[in-house]
Amino acid sequence: MAKIKQIFLLFNLLLSVLSYSQIKVAAERTKAYLPLLEDNKIAIVGNQTSMIKNTHLVDSLISLEVDVIKVFSPEHGFRGKADAGAKIEDGIDVKTGIPIISLYGKNKKPSSKQLENIDVLLFDIQDVGARFYTYISTLHYVMEAAGEHNIKVIILDRPNPNGHYIDGPIREDGFESFVGMHPIPIVHGMTIGEYAKMINGENWISKRCDLRVIEMENYTHDMHYDLPIKPSPNLPNSKSINLYPSLCLFEGTNISIGRGTDYPFQHFGAPYLESNYSFTPKSGEGSKYPKHKNIECF
Repeated sequence: MAKIKQIFLLFNLLLSVLSYSQIKVAAERTKAYLPLLEDNKIAIVGNQTSMIKNTHLVDSLISLEVDVIKVFSPEHGFRGKADAGAKIEDGIDVKTGIPIISLYGKNKKPSSKQLENIDVLLFDIQDVGARFYTYISTLHYVMEAAGEHNIKVIILDRPNPNGHYIDGPIREDGFESFVGMHPIPIVHGMTIGEYAKMINGENWISKRCDLRVIEMENYTHDMHYDLPIKPSPNLPNSKSINLYPSLCLFEGTNISIGRGTDYPFQHFGAPYLESNYSFTPKSGEGSKYPKHKNIECF
């Protein structure tokens, strides 16, 4: 009986691995969206997760002679290394010379001037499926600005690593903020493309945009999906990503959730608690000033 159980578990593991390997994210389906970009001036909304296997989306499109004139970046910046909440300045992509406009600096919504001469906004950012993860808030403002300026929006969809369930209370009216823009549960269960359709469909923006979502291939919500690239500095692996919707609730308290350690969003503690387990937050990339810096937490 034990041997049968082992075979069954091995079969399920193999099936999961095969399913994972067959997923094709929308960015990889170049033929599906390249015709929509031809003869247009393109601005990419992206960051370090905007990858086509080992090639960045910007580099891929430039090699295909797509007229990419600008990049908009979300919280944590184009390279995804800045601290949570840190303001990001505009810059230039060293490799291509394309200007990078921060949507987490002077403004979170693209301005009329920043949108000049743009025909299509191409959005490709990996989300993690939590209401307070700010990439969906950036999506909101990008879509709203596009609708107001009659610019097309194309979303390149990606899996939601927390997309197999929905959980938590719905945000109440009157508590809107950049970490909670819409009346949805804490864990919403949608991919970034599905979420974009909901933003448009529920009229959460001042004017609906001309939206097109390029879908993935071979993806279902019950699949386990390990992100190939960390979506932000303090979500280094699947364990952090899966625990993030719960442990992030401690961010508003004086309890550390492990920023400044090797295991952010995988443990919690404070100097005044008692335990046999302890950690000491240190300054580092993506966490220059962690809570209880250099103080042992239990």
